[in-house]
Amino acid sequence: MTQDGGTDAPRGRRLVDRLLGASADPGPERPARERTPAPPAVRRAALVVAVEAAVLAGLALWLLWLTVTSDPDSTGRALAEVVYVGFFAVLLGAAAVGLWRVSGWARGPVVVLQVLIGLFGYTSAFQNGQPLIGLPLLVLAAVELYLLLTPEARLAFYDR
Repeated sequence: MTQDGGTDAPRGRRLVDRLLGASADPGPERPARERTPAPPAVRRAALVVAVEAAVLAGLALWLLWLTVTSDPDSTGRALAEVVYVGFFAVLLGAAAVGLWRVSGWARGPVVVLQVLIGLFGYTSAFQNGQPLIGLPLLVLAAVELYLLLTPEARLAFYDR
C-alpha cells in the first residue's frame, strides 16, 4: 500500500494479473539453427520407413473395412487391432519425417520396429511356412537396418 491508499502495482493491470502474476515478456529471438543436409543413406532409410508407414496405413484401412463389412468374433478386439496397426503407421510416419530431418529421437524407434518386423518375418517364413510374407519382411528390415548402420548415417546422428 502506498500513502494514497493504492498499491504499488502499475495502473491498468487486471486483478487476475495482480493475484496470479502476469505472463512473462517474450524472450530474445533464437538464433537460426544450421541444418546440414541428411546423408543419402539416411534419406533412403527415411523413404523406406515412409513406404512401411504407407503400407501399414493401408493395412489398417483394410482391417477396418473387414471389421465393418464382416462379422468378427469380437468387434472390440478387431477394432483394437485396427487401432494398433494405425498407431504403428502414425509412429512410422513421424519417424520417417524425423529421419528425413536427422532428428536424434527418430532412429531408436525405427531400429526397434525393424527388429520386430524382422522377428515377425522370420517367424512367418520359417516357422509358419509363409515365405511369401516372411522373406520380403526380412529383406525390408535388413535393408533398413543396413541403411541406418552405415558409417555416414551413424555420424549424422552422432553430430546431433
